[in-house]
Amino acid sequence: MIELAYLSLAIGLIFQTFGVVALHRFPDVYTRLHGATKCTTFGSIFIYLAVIIIGAIQFFEGNTQGMQLSLHTLLVMLLLLLTNPTGAHAIARAAYRSGIKPALAVVDKLKGVRI
Repeated sequence: MIELAYLSLAIGLIFQTFGVVALHRFPDVYTRLHGATKCTTFGSIFIYLAVIIIGAIQFFEGNTQGMQLSLHTLLVMLLLLLTNPTGAHAIARAAYRSGIKPALAVVDKLKGVRI
């Protein structure tokens, strides 16, 4: 069972690394935001899953704080799933309203005007 936690942790760290690469590799704020948000959300889910598995293992070994750890981590994971996409949307909307244009876009479909 602990191997599943290690595997989940490794997958989470790989996706977190992809998010860092997205911040450095993509050309504009919109693609950077998309890559970083998707990868870090997915990576965080797997890291939290590893913590939940470890907490469940501790609970079944007799440590009652393991269940508390798992429930708190589950709550944090749910809050992350709500706030991360909302924050990314707010940042993208603010960038668009401040006049930042996508780097490689030909047509701005929100305005219908060629860039």
